[in-house]
Amino acid sequence: MRPPLQVALAESVEALPPGDGWAFEPKFDGHRMVVFHFRDDGRDSQSGHDGDVLLQARSGRQVARAFPDLVAAARALPAGTVLDGEVVVWHEGRTDFAAVQRRAAAASPARARALAHELPASYAAFDLLAENGIDLRALPYAERRARLVRLLTPLGPPLQPVPSTTDRETALTWYEMLPATGVEGLVAKRLDGPYRGGRRIWRKLRHSDTRDALAVGFTGPPTAPRALVIALPGDGTPILTTPLPAALRADAAVLLPPATGEEAVVTAVGIGDVTYQLLPPEPQVTLEIRQRTTRHGAFSAEPVRFR
Repeated sequence: MRPPLQVALAESVEALPPGDGWAFEPKFDGHRMVVFHFRDDGRDSQSGHDGDVLLQARSGRQVARAFPDLVAAARALPAGTVLDGEVVVWHEGRTDFAAVQRRAAAASPARARALAHELPASYAAFDLLAENGIDLRALPYAERRARLVRLLTPLGPPLQPVPSTTDRETALTWYEMLPATGVEGLVAKRLDGPYRGGRRIWRKLRHSDTRDALAVGFTGPPTAPRALVIALPGDGTPILTTPLPAALRADAAVLLPPATGEEAVVTAVGIGDVTYQLLPPEPQVTLEIRQRTTRHGAFSAEPVRFR
């Protein structure tokens, strides 16, 4: 299994799926990350990495330089391990998404080391994709989960499995009680489901301040978009997001398709008319936004992550 790896995705829902056969996990507010600990000597000309550990962002970017503490922790994994999960930073008893963004945007090794000391990262693993070099993605979630727990429990933090339950009432209690710790909502997974990269095979029940949107355009250069223009489901009205942080700019440069060459205009509150580059209708790129209300009573969209 070689990077870049397409990760499995989740479809937003308004309620937990009915029936039996589901596992429920809390959704932490962090950055998606795939952890590779290679079996070979660490030099792989195909993937372009140089070292025994590689950390991959949702977009496919390699981000090991920004997280030297997680690289060191991943070396305790058996060679041939691939994990999928979320990197988070805890602050005063809750996850701090802004701190994760600061970590991801570290521009130099020295800055990354300083931030690792100031804002140590934790890795909430929710899937085991390979063990001892064997691809596990075709196995049912229940078996992958059991193997994940056996693998990580002896190691302890900062690598740890996310909590998981098959009890709906416990999951709903998490949904009500855990937002104070930075949990965004719940992810539901079929116990018998394989891992399918690039597919929305899971179900995601989120709290009301975040929602999915479709990217329809961008401002700034395509190599580092400054902001996105989005459309909400069921509403074609374009909305200019707040400026993208550095990490999301890099992701946007990778994930957004080439612009059509056409321009359009969006009206932004407090700014006026803004010209932006249109994206083609396919392939669609979705992202999660956080809803804000400005002091003028208008709606503001803050990009959180790509989906």
